[in-house]
Parts: sequence; C-alpha cells; structure tokens
Amino acid sequence: MQKIPLGTSNLLVSKVCLGTMTFGDQNSESEAFGLLDYAFERGINFIDTAEIYPVKPQAATQGLSETIIGNWLKKRGLRDKIVLATKVAGPSRLIPWLRNGKNDLNEANIRLAVEGSLRRLKTDYIDLYQLHWPSRNVPFFGKTVFNPKDERPHIPIGETLSILGKLIEEGKIRYIGISNESAWGLMEYIRIAEMKGLPRIVSIQNAYNLTDRHFEIGMDEICFRENIGLLAYSPLAFGQLTGKYIDNPKTHGRLTLFLSDWNAHYRRPAVLEATRQYMQLAREHGITPAQLALAWCYSRWFIDATIIGGTRPEHLKENIDAIAISLSDEIIDHINEIHAMITNPAL
Repeated sequence: MQKIPLGTSNLLVSKVCLGTMTFGDQNSESEAFGLLDYAFERGINFIDTAEIYPVKPQAATQGLSETIIGNWLKKRGLRDKIVLATKVAGPSRLIPWLRNGKNDLNEANIRLAVEGSLRRLKTDYIDLYQLHWPSRNVPFFGKTVFNPKDERPHIPIGETLSILGKLIEEGKIRYIGISNESAWGLMEYIRIAEMKGLPRIVSIQNAYNLTDRHFEIGMDEICFRENIGLLAYSPLAFGQLTGKYIDNPKTHGRLTLFLSDWNAHYRRPAVLEATRQYMQLAREHGITPAQLALAWCYSRWFIDATIIGGTRPEHLKENIDAIAISLSDEIIDHINEIHAMITNPAL
C-alpha cells in the first residue's frame, strides 16, 4: 500500500483511508475489530472518524465509533503505527443534543470535543484534527447555492485557528484540517494562518465521486498550489455507485436505513441514471461498479487519500483491491462522456 505525506505535514498516510462511520450502529464492536484488523493487514495506516459518529448521528450512539477504535488500538497496541484523524462538529440544528445544542467552533466547545475524543480513543494525541463543517453560513452536504439570507452569527476563522494552535502547543493534536468547506473558506484558512502566524491546515475532507466532481472546479488548483491534501469522502456516493440500490431498491444499506435530507442528493433521479451508465461501463470491462468508482478516485492526482468503508469484510476487500486497477484511456474517456451528459447530478 503506497504511503505519501499528507499535505505539508510529516504524516505518512496510506492512499486508502478507513472510514468508520458505521462502527457502533451498522457494525458491532467485534465486527469493527475484524474490519480494522483486515485493513491494517492490507497496509492501511490511516483511520478517519468523528465525535458524532456513527451515522446517522443520534444522542444514544454518539461517540461509539471513537470508543470502538480506542478499544481496538489499546487491545492491539498499534497506536504508534496508526495515523488517527477525527473531527469536531460545527453548529447544527440536526444535533441539538451535542453540548446542549450550543456547539460551535469556539474555545470552550473545541476543548470539550478534543478531551472527549482523546478519552474515547484512549490516546494522548490526535494526529489530524478536522473541523467537520464550518461555523458560518455555507452550503454543504449536497447543497451548493450560497444564500446571503441565511447569514448568522459565527465564530471567526482566526479565533478557531487560535485555539487549535493552543492545542497543538499542548501536544493534544499534531495537525489540523477542514471539511465540507468552500473555495473561499479554504483560501481564508490559508490566508489568516499566514497573516497571523497561526497553524496552517494540511488537508481538506470533501465529498468527491463520479456523481459529484465539483471539487475539480477550482478547488483542485488551490490544493495543488497551496499543497493541501484532499481526503475524498463518499467515493461510492453513500453506496449508490456500487449499483446495489439499482439492482435491488430495498437492499440493506445507509440509503434505505437512514432516509434523510442529508443524503437525499444521492437518491435523485439523475444520480440513478448516471449510476446505471457507470454500472454498464464497469461490467463491459469486467470490473464491478464499486471498483470503477474507486479506481477513478484512486487515480486522481489531487486526492491524497480516499476514505472507504464497508460493513462486511468482502465489501472492504473489494474496495481495497480497487487500488490495483488501472483505468484505460478508453474507460476514462467514457467516464468523461457520461459526466458531460449528466454533470454532477448529486449537486
């Protein structure tokens, strides 16, 4: 498994990152241990989680993903061999139970979040600490249209960077990243850090897949010129690009278990049509739809690591195996033809 530096950091991360949002809900602790063991055996040293996981976020299960990872790290004695990433939640009406509904990216909340994550992960430090989504008004999770009417009070970026700097000095976190950010936000984090001598982000974790390629519209150039690593999440569009929901609309999975506004963009008719075409292309070339979608992400020059999951061992194996698939120019041309006809249907 190839390992590369993440952005400007000295963190050497595997090109495949294990996502853990199913741990504690769709996967029991014993099942999660099996998935973690297999991923590590395959050379994956990069694990991503969040304080609000598992998904769908609920008060009763909040933090279980981190707890399971912490138990695994302690039992296996692998902390020094793992690059561990987690996230602090921004403000949201969808998680009113988190810190009494007053959560934001200020010092009080970030400190509480970090301490909670350290305790659950059973570690003294977090390698990559990410802001799960912004404090300010910005469209994300399938929304792309900025609306000034939605403006609200928010924590300034400089204030957030300042507290993260204190946590780095205290040794509780090593590097920082952002997630679900816009091009303006990405550049603003860089500008303010450089202007005020605050910690510089090393990564951005945004959605990227065959039905959502809007990262290619300017964000890729910023990452190239500023040496920011993209951690691509939802490479299978919440499982839609595996084709399993096309083959069986009632199949067991996140898109049928957790019907919600935050995943509705992956159930749009245009996404289904694009998926059908990608499924046909994959099968014509003797690979699975999931392997086509993942091989596409693995081959993109602007992606430092692709975050994959899998509730079953065979799914995880298929997803990891796709790293060895090299897409021909013919396949890439066909992918771009489908994209030209059905452009970013998940947006």
